[in-house]
Amino acid sequence: MSAIDTLLQRNAVFAEQRFTPNLPLATTLGITVIGCVDPRVDPAHVLGLELGEAAMLRNIGGRVTPATLQMLTLLGMLPRLLGTPRPTGGMHLVVLQHTDCGITRLAREPDRLAPYFGVAPDELDAKAVLNPYAAVQVDVAALKQAVSALPEGSTVTGLVYDVATGRVEIVAPTTPLGDAGRSAGETMVLRAGADTPSRATE
Repeated sequence: MSAIDTLLQRNAVFAEQRFTPNLPLATTLGITVIGCVDPRVDPAHVLGLELGEAAMLRNIGGRVTPATLQMLTLLGMLPRLLGTPRPTGGMHLVVLQHTDCGITRLAREPDRLAPYFGVAPDELDAKAVLNPYAAVQVDVAALKQAVSALPEGSTVTGLVYDVATGRVEIVAPTTPLGDAGRSAGETMVLRAGADTPSRATE
């Protein structure tokens, strides 16, 4: 049986036993997860999410990149385009990164990785690629700086998933992305190799 045959067989079981029709386009939990493409770290499994509960944006490292911000901006436009009320409290963003991430290997190719973040190679250290605990803080800070592109009342929470234990740890507690959130986050922007939380560097 080919890989595609396996997928089709599993889909048939899903359609017969677990499919829920007429789900709304808007997420029922109001959550948007920014996570990694690593097959070990599917947010639906790691966080126990069901269909319709959350939107998921996955990329290499689960990082907040220019493309991520563009997608969030477009998602924020949907309530207006659909003619539906904007969700109360805006977007609830969850930055989910993890240990033993493949992006740490890509750091060996800074000239190739830097454009992914929209920075010059000599600015890549500021993205804390080698340390997921620091990287989450960097990306939470990036979302706070991009608050004007996000729905009013949005919040962000930063998590790190340990692939060795299956446990998720809160690295950045839920914070509003408005003025209060930016003020609270000004001291939390971490540079790789400096002022990082007490976690082993990947």
